[in-house]
Amino acid sequence: MNEKVLRVLEYNKIVDILAGFATSEPGRKMCRELLPSSDIREIRRNLQKTEAAISRIFKKGSVSFGSNRDLSGYLKALKIESSLDAAQLLNIASFLDNVNRVKSYGRADRDDEVRDVLTDYFDGLEPLTPVAAEIRRCIISEDEIASDASPALRSIRRDMQITGDRIHDQLGKMVNGSLRSYLQEAVVTMRGDRYCIPVKAEYKNQVNGIVHDQSSTGSTLFIEPSVIVELNNKIRELAIREKAEIEIILSNLSAECGSYVSALSDNSKIMTELDFVFAKAQLALDQNAITPTFNEDHYFNIIKARHPLLDKKKAVPIDVYAGKDFDMIIITGPNTGGKTVTLKTVGLLTLMGQAGLAIPAGDRSELSVFKEVYADIGDEQSIEQSLSTFSSHMTNTVKILEEADEDSLCLFDELGAGTDPTEGAALAISILNNLHQRGIRTMATTHYSELKVYALTTEGIQNASCEFDVESLRPTYRLLIGVPGKSNAFAISKRLGLSQDIIDAAGEQISQDNRKFEDLLSDLESSRITIENERLEIERYRKEVESLKEELKKKQDKLDESKERILREANEEARAILQEAKDTMDETIRTVRKAEAGIPMQELERARQGVNQKISAKNEKLAIKNKKDKATHKALKPSQIKLGDSVRIISMGLKGTISSKPDKDGNLMVQCGIMKSRANINDLELIKEENGKEQMKKFYGQHKMDLSKASNIRTELNLIGLNSQDAIAELDKYLDSAYVSHLPSVRIVHGKGSGILRQAVHDHLKSAPYVKSFKLGEFGEGDSGVTIVTFMK
Repeated sequence: MNEKVLRVLEYNKIVDILAGFATSEPGRKMCRELLPSSDIREIRRNLQKTEAAISRIFKKGSVSFGSNRDLSGYLKALKIESSLDAAQLLNIASFLDNVNRVKSYGRADRDDEVRDVLTDYFDGLEPLTPVAAEIRRCIISEDEIASDASPALRSIRRDMQITGDRIHDQLGKMVNGSLRSYLQEAVVTMRGDRYCIPVKAEYKNQVNGIVHDQSSTGSTLFIEPSVIVELNNKIRELAIREKAEIEIILSNLSAECGSYVSALSDNSKIMTELDFVFAKAQLALDQNAITPTFNEDHYFNIIKARHPLLDKKKAVPIDVYAGKDFDMIIITGPNTGGKTVTLKTVGLLTLMGQAGLAIPAGDRSELSVFKEVYADIGDEQSIEQSLSTFSSHMTNTVKILEEADEDSLCLFDELGAGTDPTEGAALAISILNNLHQRGIRTMATTHYSELKVYALTTEGIQNASCEFDVESLRPTYRLLIGVPGKSNAFAISKRLGLSQDIIDAAGEQISQDNRKFEDLLSDLESSRITIENERLEIERYRKEVESLKEELKKKQDKLDESKERILREANEEARAILQEAKDTMDETIRTVRKAEAGIPMQELERARQGVNQKISAKNEKLAIKNKKDKATHKALKPSQIKLGDSVRIISMGLKGTISSKPDKDGNLMVQCGIMKSRANINDLELIKEENGKEQMKKFYGQHKMDLSKASNIRTELNLIGLNSQDAIAELDKYLDSAYVSHLPSVRIVHGKGSGILRQAVHDHLKSAPYVKSFKLGEFGEGDSGVTIVTFMK
């Protein structure tokens, strides 16, 4: 791309913003060097990287590349086997630690094995953890090497510590002893890496040693006592040895880094590239941008585009497209209406997209690859070159006409302006016609009415305008493709207070054809506003219908869900009721059979009342059904019933015959099978008696059911593993079913064990009225672990 268009469309400002999102200096440098590409494969690849980085930020948050730095100088030194200093080695360690963090960030989760275009970059990083750890172990800071960096260094520093302690002991004795009166202060100080004591000048001959310095007044001399000269010399020798050993340590660390020059170089390149890519992703998130699709057909369709340098909360999105039905757009309308911003938006978003950046636009926006973008926007008049505004624009236009081809996008702001309107309009039409015949995608802004007519009468060229609200005298900044714009000069002047006489006089200066054309534009604008309002109303109705459909669907789904839940709960409740009814029936049968063994009638009555209570409790739960029954039931009078009438006890759901007359409270006895139940006359309803055929049919149907049940009853019951109480309950139920099913005998398996379960079984069998006899099994039948039970016939 030419440098001028990058400057005119303010692409460089976008690049500066992008650099601000990079976290390392190499990454920022790469951002500043970013240029648009004309290779569609490279563009798509770069956009895929940006999209992958955005996806990773959404999943894992952002990542820092702050310790990434330009290692080229370090790597050159390592290649020629030069030693790095402590600060440089620490920079390499920090860089490798950063590499390790970035690689961990890029590592896929266990539940997310999906690879993207950035996966190979993360996989290519080598943290060189042992190298970084060794540097950290040996170097504490830029000015301090760890004593454990080598055995020799540890030994040297230990000797320095011992020698230093001896010096302090010697000097301490002098300072606090015989020389105390000769000293200015009782302290030990350093002069030129030598330990000294401050001696008063008049006593310098009293202290044997070497004078290293004196105070500014000359009253104090700093003397190194002769007794510690040798020790100070030793300290100096040890310091020289320490420095040499540190050089060896740094050299060894440098040599170790030197063996990984290739890996360090690759890490630096990858880290810089990733920093650059994630900076593009952060820019996209900041601008609420999307990655557009690209084509090579010179067609673009940008939906809800916003200029990236405008406040995204205030910028009015525009829809702009060209390249299919028409290849040129001529935008007209008043000043400050947004015409120039529209040109810059299209040009800048094209440059951003071709640079691999996301664009602030709506989903499904599409851009085309242009090898060059040309723009003549703004006033570039030059006093030095004696160029007026018109000359400046025409110079740019001539250059564009010479260099542009069908792979170019041309943008002209106020084409033909700055000269006589008639000649300027003619030139503008001629220039646009030349570009149109060459098939070059072009957008131009103008105030000339002649260009509006040219667009209306030329195939492949479309008018457009920036909407202006005459009532408020403010532009709406909406781009209207297919609608030529008006200057609105008369309307604006009238709103600002210009006399109507002056406005009318000005109108007379306009030709009849121009007035008709402007009136036509006014009619078109009025019709457009009406259609637009109707469209918005239809859209509102459509959204309302969609909302109602969605709400209805939710209600239907909720209703279906409730229906399924109610049916499921009803089935579960019915199953529970049937199971409880079966258990109640079994208990009743056992009680009745025990009655044959002489159980008192009072116990039977208590059992009957217990059954009634259970049935009443169930009826209370079915309140709705009971209310319906009570609503349709008419109370009986004593004169309506007689002994032997068939009735149904409503609360119990039982059928029977009346066996006594009602007393004064309306209570009477009803024979229900083998049981008599007490009921109230208000709880009874008469039922039709069944004829003989129906009774026989019912009898044989019940008999068949018993036979069917008998075929499913096992001849053996296994009680092993149960305690005595549970075993007897199972045994009692099993014996009832076996006896009713007419089995002649059954086997009860209770096991041998300690005999407790066997004794409990035998005790129960002795009290069972339908058991004829029982005995332990013989050899081959289970011996004493089995009891054979024979029923009465």
